[in-house]
Amino acid sequence: MSAGPAIVVDRVSKTFRIPEERTHTLKERALHPMRRSRNEVFTALDDISFQVDSGEFFGIVGRNGSGKSTLLKCLAGIYGVEAGRMWCNGRLSTFIELGVGFNPDLAAFDNVVTNGIMLGLSPREARARYRRIIEFAELEEFQDLKLKNYSSGMYVRLAFSVAIQVDADILLIDEVLAVGDASFQQKCFDVFNDMRTAGKTIVFVTHDMGAVNRFCHRAVLLERGRMVAIGEPAAVGQAYLELNFGREVHQHADGTLSRIGNGAARVQEAWIEDEAAGRWAVYSQGYPVVLKALVSFEREVTDPALKVTFRNAEHEIAAVASTATAGAAGTFQAGQQAMFSLRIENYLAPGRYFTDVDLVRTDNSLDLIDRYLDTLEFMVGGVSSLGGYVDLPYAASVERVESAETASAELR
Repeated sequence: MSAGPAIVVDRVSKTFRIPEERTHTLKERALHPMRRSRNEVFTALDDISFQVDSGEFFGIVGRNGSGKSTLLKCLAGIYGVEAGRMWCNGRLSTFIELGVGFNPDLAAFDNVVTNGIMLGLSPREARARYRRIIEFAELEEFQDLKLKNYSSGMYVRLAFSVAIQVDADILLIDEVLAVGDASFQQKCFDVFNDMRTAGKTIVFVTHDMGAVNRFCHRAVLLERGRMVAIGEPAAVGQAYLELNFGREVHQHADGTLSRIGNGAARVQEAWIEDEAAGRWAVYSQGYPVVLKALVSFEREVTDPALKVTFRNAEHEIAAVASTATAGAAGTFQAGQQAMFSLRIENYLAPGRYFTDVDLVRTDNSLDLIDRYLDTLEFMVGGVSSLGGYVDLPYAASVERVESAETASAELR
């Protein structure tokens, strides 16, 4: 990611006025000319502040009605704001209402050209990209049909295929990765991977925490128009799950998370060391490391387990380990402590790593007891890497075969 913000949102608030009594007919208005319509004020966004760096893939998550799409539409200029300010540095493209401007009585070509022009392409560029668009949408055999004869999936696929052709610096995306069947969804994932690699600035609204962890560098969690948390995608995703389970999410003044979990126990300290109990910044590939966590119990907990997720520099999951494989840990009472240890054969590929340390119930990893939010960061040193997340130990051999007939006989 290059330096400097691409998007700045500074203390933004947005409200809507909802009429409590509506006049539906001319007769009602004529009979009651002096009646004043009373309005209820609904606050969709309340004092939201954050910035998105140039080249950052930024997620916006939250439950239904939290203000996610409203925030995206404010960024796109569709809605104005009552308070605060926001600005974008670069050419903007929106994936909010796919297919807006399509004419159902026209065939694909006319709609592609018209919609491409609306999204910022020149007529010549729109016509030149038609073949690429129709092939990506997998609609070659349906291109002569009017759009009113398209299925909803075909319609959205065509709209998505047009939208990704726009040469923009900043893309605003609202829940469009779920279009089409499994193979087309994978094509969408590949497109966003390419955009991420190319350093596009992307703001992504979704309910899919897997996609947030897969793509986003950072994320923000909204709840009833307010910013609940901002930070690493995994932590924000877990806070989203906590809200859905009806548990509180605690945060610092800057919006970063201070504690996640049901509070029955707390990870007091966690660290990584080698087998000689030395704590280092760099660990050699191929030598074991030990992750330890000291846990204090506030209430009775049965069969807790420590789950550790290792993420690489791109925050992609490289490996996961859990003490649950050691069997039931038993019951711990309030006031007791326990030391959880994981001895791990370090076959991680050379590079920088971050860890998520979670205390969970052995029988349900979604039932989070506590997350250790002080990031454990370390390096793995090695002489070479074959390109994977881990370098698995293996044996290899090459044998000369005299002839194809000999090889076939040996196989039999």
